[in-house]
Amino acid sequence: MGASAATGMQMVAARPCIPACQRMLGSRSVVSAFGRALSTRTGFASCVKTASAGPLISVTRKSFAVRAMSQGAVQGLPIDLRGKRAFIAGVADDNGYGWAIAKALAAAGAEILVGTWVPALNIFETSLRRGKFDESRKLPDGSLMEITKVYPLDAVFDSLEDVPEDVKANKRYAGSSKWTVKEVAETVKDDFGSIDILVHSLANGPEVTKPLLETSRSGYLAAVSASSYSFISLLQHFLPIMNPGGASISLTYIASERTIPGYGGGMSSAKAALESDTRGSCF
Repeated sequence: MGASAATGMQMVAARPCIPACQRMLGSRSVVSAFGRALSTRTGFASCVKTASAGPLISVTRKSFAVRAMSQGAVQGLPIDLRGKRAFIAGVADDNGYGWAIAKALAAAGAEILVGTWVPALNIFETSLRRGKFDESRKLPDGSLMEITKVYPLDAVFDSLEDVPEDVKANKRYAGSSKWTVKEVAETVKDDFGSIDILVHSLANGPEVTKPLLETSRSGYLAAVSASSYSFISLLQHFLPIMNPGGASISLTYIASERTIPGYGGGMSSAKAALESDTRGSCF
């Protein structure tokens, strides 16, 4: 699917080996580390179509991005992304991976668009407007990261027809419109025409604190829907507006292949599915 929609598109899944309780995000060191990981492919499961007519090749690395984080800081990504446009799905504050990735891309010159979970949209936009994130917005050159536009987004729903009536009537969604994946992609197309980079920084497990054997079916499926299938949905709707040579990135977690106490509710399975889907979408 990816190869036919965007020639030369690169698909990578970042696997940071970081404890869930550790809040390293939003710092300049994380931004620099992401740049190093991206440039060296350390800690990535990647699938790349080269400029030649050769087949897609899947490569899995066993080292982790956290190792890059422990190394010396790099002043932004060692690439020039001026003239490129990135859409980062899953930015609702200045503490998450999505924010750190947005900063890394902005430092490299990319234009930044973000998708924010609808119930968090008002707080995020208000904090951004009042300058509460200004310190976190600082880039290596001293300038502030500019977010060209913030889109309301709930990636659990592909289209408006999928949204239950109780969600439509929920006061947390009042005042927002066109926030399903299909609608957001269409709005981005209307606003900008195309994108070059798509970042999936979304995950949610309503029963994440429960051990696997205490997880309900609905909780398990909700984790997979929000954390894994959301990436497939984003690809389905954003690839048609992605420029040739574009790239998509998904973020995973070491719990996909190792047992991490406290990371339950189907989330470890969801991350394993996300890795598999990232590889599978290359073909």
